[in-house]
Amino acid sequence: MQVEKGGSVVLLKDLFTKKKKYASIPSEVANQDVPEGIMTKCPSCKKIMYTKELLKNLKVCLHCNHHHPMNAKERIQSLLDKGSFIAYDEDMVSENPLQFPNYLEKLEGDRKKTGINEAVVTGEGTLNNFPLVIAVMDSTFRMGSMGSVVGEKITRAIEKAKEKGVPFIIFTASGGARMQEGVLSLMQMAKTSSALKLHSESGGLIISIMTHPTTGGVSASFASLGDYNFAEPKALIGFAGRRIIEQTIREELPEDFQTAEFLLKCGQLDAVISRLDLKETLTNVLDIHAPGGETKW
Repeated sequence: MQVEKGGSVVLLKDLFTKKKKYASIPSEVANQDVPEGIMTKCPSCKKIMYTKELLKNLKVCLHCNHHHPMNAKERIQSLLDKGSFIAYDEDMVSENPLQFPNYLEKLEGDRKKTGINEAVVTGEGTLNNFPLVIAVMDSTFRMGSMGSVVGEKITRAIEKAKEKGVPFIIFTASGGARMQEGVLSLMQMAKTSSALKLHSESGGLIISIMTHPTTGGVSASFASLGDYNFAEPKALIGFAGRRIIEQTIREELPEDFQTAEFLLKCGQLDAVISRLDLKETLTNVLDIHAPGGETKW
């Protein structure tokens, strides 16, 4: 049956039939208009920014000051004088002493993914012309877990700092001891702590900067043994997990428990320092402890 509507003839059934609306699907060419990685969404404030601008700001969110993770190479480049870094023990790699299944394959996968051989990068360099030895843990390699090679590299770096008579700075980022190496991993706590004690007794300066996350055996050993213990904002720092502690003591813990700010209130940190201010702060500390150094704060 036909009716007249608005000067045109239409079928009666069309008056009672809703036209279907379909969402358009972007073509593959349209998807390529914005290259992958050009934008980054902040996990804290959920705002989107240009990745290039985020990198210029040392991976600190331009809107909420959230500190995005940094790998070892990025941190060294952002901190030390250009061209001054000389790496130590780059060829040192882990074995599989306990014959843990697929351990070597996982290590090889992390080497290809990160471009480093282990979860810590050590070496010497200068920071605003102050010589130092540095160790930087990298959470992208086995979650920064501490195995025998990690402990050995850190110990050798501490001994080199003692030999050269320069400060030792360490950036920690770790899930704790590496389970695939069992008790050999736990032994690194004592080894690194002993090396730090010898360096300290010789008059050497030790600066520890805890980043997100610093947990387990790392937080219970060299991470907490600095002459200065600093941390980045909102970094997770602790030994056992929150749930385990609550079940053990049968009490509900504060919301900010095991954050850098909570530890600062409890006196376990000397300062919580933004990554944007860290280079200046470290320069002042190194200047104070240099021969003839004076406080400029």
